[in-house]
Amino acid sequence: MENTRFYFLTAFLFYTCLASTPNFILLFADDLGFGDLGCYGHPSSLTPNLDRLAAGGLRFTEFYCTSPVCSPSRASLLTGRYQTRSGIYPGVLYPGSRGGLPLNETTIAEVLKPLGYATAAMGKWHLGVGANGKFLPTKQGFDQYLGIPYSHDMGPCQNLTCFPPDVKCFGLCDVGTVTVPLMHNEVIKQQPVDFINLERAYSDFATSFIAASAKKKQPFFLYYPSHHTHYPQYAGPEAAGRSLRGPFGDALLEFDNTIGNLMTTLEKTGVINNTLVFFTSDNGPELMRMSRGGNSGPLKCGKGTTYEGGMREPAVAYWPGTIMPGVTHQMASTLDVLPTIASLAVAKLPQVMLDGVDMTEILVNQGKSKREVMMFYPTDPSKEFGLFALRLGKYKAHFYTRGATHSDTTPDQDCSVFTALKAHNPPLIFDLEADPSERYPLPLMGNPDLQAVLERIMEVKGQFEASMEFGESQISKGSDPNLEPCCNPQCSPKPSCCKC
Repeated sequence: MENTRFYFLTAFLFYTCLASTPNFILLFADDLGFGDLGCYGHPSSLTPNLDRLAAGGLRFTEFYCTSPVCSPSRASLLTGRYQTRSGIYPGVLYPGSRGGLPLNETTIAEVLKPLGYATAAMGKWHLGVGANGKFLPTKQGFDQYLGIPYSHDMGPCQNLTCFPPDVKCFGLCDVGTVTVPLMHNEVIKQQPVDFINLERAYSDFATSFIAASAKKKQPFFLYYPSHHTHYPQYAGPEAAGRSLRGPFGDALLEFDNTIGNLMTTLEKTGVINNTLVFFTSDNGPELMRMSRGGNSGPLKCGKGTTYEGGMREPAVAYWPGTIMPGVTHQMASTLDVLPTIASLAVAKLPQVMLDGVDMTEILVNQGKSKREVMMFYPTDPSKEFGLFALRLGKYKAHFYTRGATHSDTTPDQDCSVFTALKAHNPPLIFDLEADPSERYPLPLMGNPDLQAVLERIMEVKGQFEASMEFGESQISKGSDPNLEPCCNPQCSPKPSCCKC
């Protein structure tokens, strides 16, 4: 009887909220590991606002990105499709890349625009700039954009200040490229970017956007793919030196402060009870940076690999009065964000092959996931090799394994850049519920139940790969230095003259 009452109360609250079109805030951390947040077990991370979201929302333990590097992961998040379909492979896009997220791909923003949503993006786009800015967010459904259109290490940084009063950035970054620009919509506002005041600019942009939308009673979608905690870390005076984890912790704290400002604005404008806030990360930690690269907790390896540490991410969904606080062990993915938002907004889905499923049942009723399978592609997917790994239920099968530069320096030699590609036939199979660290492959010999699982895994793999149509590789179109964003395009000599 109590369960029945609870269900009807939850359903009533859910549909009451939907009487007003819901708002959406999508927070996407950069290179943040499964073990980097206090709410996921890190003993010294200072993230009070994210911890409050986790305590008052739904925390996922089995949430996956689709690629262990940036650009393809972002493409999947925004389109609900594996990166192989949109062509965002192999690797990532660069400042002068000719390609980008194809304009015929439909983003979350483009799903919501027909319903009258105000849409804004800020932070790290990393889905292409292209000739005349043809791939920027404003060409992909976003009304406004403030940010760096690619990764903030893709430009010389050694002479820039990353921490006050004048602590230079750690490392060299990409020498020989134009300095990193800050863009507003399609115009370069600042070059090189001022790291010390960047997060304050983002916070002001976001709070202004939320307040303006609320005042007009217009539903809104804010997408914030943060640069934190990607190398080189940076932070302004409100966070620098205030964490317990050094530069990495300071950067994480600054990101957390911005989240706190967003939540305060939602409360002040009276729209917090009609807003879904969803937080996750693009891929696992860059372990090659050691203590400055993040932490994958109990998971194996990190960025660049298809082990759990590279692909399983922290994720939190927060919506007061609609999402009950708790923890879910249901499997879900960044692929599922677009279909879920479309369902909650009662928007039309794109008329293409989607790989995501609707998570509403998990969010609203803490029910079962529609996702039974997760596919794992490497940073350089190909038809020849196909999937590197596949998770079915609690079992994960590795068909290929290899290490990665991004995960080097760890004691586990499986993560090392010197650990070459290795095929496994039969595949290595792990029980991720009993062994999330992927240490103990299960023996097939004398285990008929596991043999049946393997047969099902191979069947699912075959069906999926037969349905996969690889889009034209956008990264393989190459780069042109003339496409690198420059606020003074006629100046000479480049790239050093691109300053404003």
